[in-house]
Amino acid sequence: MAIKKKGGGGGGGANWMDTYGDMVTLLLCFFVLLYSMSTISDAKWKAIVQSFNPSAIQEAAAISGSEGPIDGDDNLGTGDMNLGPEELNPEDIEKALAALAEALQQYSEENDLEDVIEVTKGDGYVFVSFADAVFFNGDSAVLRDDGKLILDAVINALAPAVPAIDELRVMGHTAQADPNRPNRTEGDRHLASDRATNVVIYIQDRSELDPARLLSVGYGQWRPVDSNMDSEHRAHNRRVELLITGKDIESQLGDALEQYSSVRSGDASFTTSAESGADAGASAGTEAAAPASEGQQ
Repeated sequence: MAIKKKGGGGGGGANWMDTYGDMVTLLLCFFVLLYSMSTISDAKWKAIVQSFNPSAIQEAAAISGSEGPIDGDDNLGTGDMNLGPEELNPEDIEKALAALAEALQQYSEENDLEDVIEVTKGDGYVFVSFADAVFFNGDSAVLRDDGKLILDAVINALAPAVPAIDELRVMGHTAQADPNRPNRTEGDRHLASDRATNVVIYIQDRSELDPARLLSVGYGQWRPVDSNMDSEHRAHNRRVELLITGKDIESQLGDALEQYSSVRSGDASFTTSAESGADAGASAGTEAAAPASEGQQ
């Protein structure tokens, strides 16, 4: 009698290798993803998050009280970036700055302030010089009411340009009270810094611009635009100036906040466009002091 042998299942004993290979491939992809996330910058991370949910960054900031998705030292505060990177281009940034300069110039003309407010539109920046002591009295850092009205106009003009602004730098200056000798260093520096700081506070409390993009600098008496020979000329030196720079989205260094992070970590060596613009704008028209009686700073 013939005996039939049962089949062995077609020789599929090596199928476990397919499953094992798939698992190893998935693990490799997982670790590559972890590595790529460990080196991503804040700006790129936010761009990725916003590509899935455009309001995610703002929602996270509202919940955590911070301006970004990460709390702590790496939080660079980009709360004003309500436009994604793909929505910003150099032409739009220049248009926003030009519109800002035009709005300030129009306000100056409509209120007969051409001798008080001087607006300069440069390549990538707007420089605003207040040529008279409209913000402060002598020896004072308290904002005057007429100065607040001008700042309100500045804040209104800033509003449409907020996504395009890299930094707004407020520069405080003093006059040399006695043209025959410099002001006392401590009082001079404190007064200039306090003037700039009070303007920054006023703007920050009323503007949508990210506070991380607001800076105050006190130059003291050392960058005059007029002589100090009498009260009228000293009033020109007792001033506050604004330097508003646009974002350079094509720069490999990133914007001002990314540059700060790079400098802090030692990964960059550069001079910011804001610093160059400040030096160029603030140094224009410097003159030597002429002998006269003592006055106010």
